[in-house]
Amino acid sequence: MEIRLAQKQDKVRWDEYVLAHEDGVAYHQYGWLEAVRAAYGFRVYPLLAEKKGSCVGILPLAHIRWPLTRGKLVSLPYCDLGGVLADSAEISEALLENAKALGKNLSIPEIEIRSALPVGPGTKPNSHKVRMVLTLPESSEALFAGFKAKLRSQVGKPRREGLRSVLGGGELLDDFYGIFTQNMRDLGSPVHGRTWFVELLQHLGTSARIGVVYMPGGEPAAAGVILCNRKVVSIPWASSLRRFNHANPNMLLYWSFLAFAADNGFHQFDFGRSTPGEGTFKFKQQWGANPEPLYWQDFVGSTLKPATPEGKSLLRTRMEDVWKRMPLGVCNFVGPHVRRCVSL
Repeated sequence: MEIRLAQKQDKVRWDEYVLAHEDGVAYHQYGWLEAVRAAYGFRVYPLLAEKKGSCVGILPLAHIRWPLTRGKLVSLPYCDLGGVLADSAEISEALLENAKALGKNLSIPEIEIRSALPVGPGTKPNSHKVRMVLTLPESSEALFAGFKAKLRSQVGKPRREGLRSVLGGGELLDDFYGIFTQNMRDLGSPVHGRTWFVELLQHLGTSARIGVVYMPGGEPAAAGVILCNRKVVSIPWASSLRRFNHANPNMLLYWSFLAFAADNGFHQFDFGRSTPGEGTFKFKQQWGANPEPLYWQDFVGSTLKPATPEGKSLLRTRMEDVWKRMPLGVCNFVGPHVRRCVSL
């Protein structure tokens, strides 16, 4: 077996492997790393394992760092999971060891792996975060019929009041980004630059789709991005404007994505990470999603770091409070410069 850095000409083989692998998701696709490099200028290291000319494993890595620091190798940045996909545990461990050697050669002290699978000996599931996944029936009609009456009513309300949902691509980016930036400012979080989404749409192609919900008067009220793999649809970003909460646009947005996934033969809908018991966990749970473990591990050299306690620091809480009070234009200018260096 040979492990090497994949090149641009390996993209088709890489993506074919991701599509065929039982645990592959859209974040594993080669285009995610291409978008990281194109939008934010970070170096990427797509490790490819081959045996007799066939791909038998992958480990996508990106070097994320603040200025004047050595940073860390991350699999994968800006999402819940990445990590190794391999034909066997032995190949998985070989890819991980190769990543550690790569970090040593590049003088990058830390490797961060986020995965839905164990990443080596001693790996334990994250004790604070879970991945919320819904198994889909064969059609949106069957999915809707399985909802409780209250949920069916919440989904139906915005449609009865004249809201409409549209699913598309780059033509919806401006409407999505306008909602997204306002929502992230209100949450006190730096926002991705618009360029990130432009590059993501370009490099993932039809695997990436944008959905927007419009009020009866045409105002965009809620929007999100879904990423599609062979059997899994993932939703990394969804936002709604608080002034329209009375019309439930967020419910129509999620229903539109779920209906699309069910009607197009996808087996699972990945709502993303949540903290058990908190509001987002309960929101996803009402759709029928169930918690699945996430394995997030940090390595310093070859040593597995112990898990850090969950919770926000006082400094982070104060920074969020300040960010919420900043003008939107300032947040949109400064935010991408900060966000590019925040790997999660």
